[in-house]
Amino acid sequence: MGKQYDLSSLSFLVIDDNNYMLSIIKTLLKGLGVHRIHEATDAAEAFEEFQTSQVDAIIVDYSLETLDGIEFAQLVRNANDTPNPYVPIIMLTAHSERARVEEARDAGITEFLRKPICAADLFSRIVEVIERPRPFVRSKNYFGPDRRRRVDENYRGEERRKENRPLSTEPVDEGEATEVETDACA
Repeated sequence: MGKQYDLSSLSFLVIDDNNYMLSIIKTLLKGLGVHRIHEATDAAEAFEEFQTSQVDAIIVDYSLETLDGIEFAQLVRNANDTPNPYVPIIMLTAHSERARVEEARDAGITEFLRKPICAADLFSRIVEVIERPRPFVRSKNYFGPDRRRRVDENYRGEERRKENRPLSTEPVDEGEATEVETDACA
């Protein structure tokens, strides 16, 4: 699996309404050295657990009853009573169509993982969160990790983010990012 990490001090919240899948994810996390695992089978129970427990990362299934994983992520990112809107969220799903991945990205999901999962894939998403944390962006319609995942060194067009542009007297489009935030805990 490449670089080794001691994950024993991290705490995960795992949310899945399928008890069998919940057990598999917990077993994989334990195999990676995680000792503190909180679990929930629905979004309401999960948000309550998130509010009362110290959680370093969340793994949430896309398809949940009542509130789905997308709605849960939006709640974590935007609710007034969220304890940590910057927490890394890994979305887990059996459906990895481009539209679902984009919907997850646009809801503030940090990483995306397709079922069936294996320890190596789960570990790689955790390592991605540790080694390459992305700054958080707040705009009129979005709060979450910067959705730009890679830098295109060959791009020569106009910069879209206002912090990347030279100072100008031109008005900024309201749909653009208005500020960039970073996790104070990182």
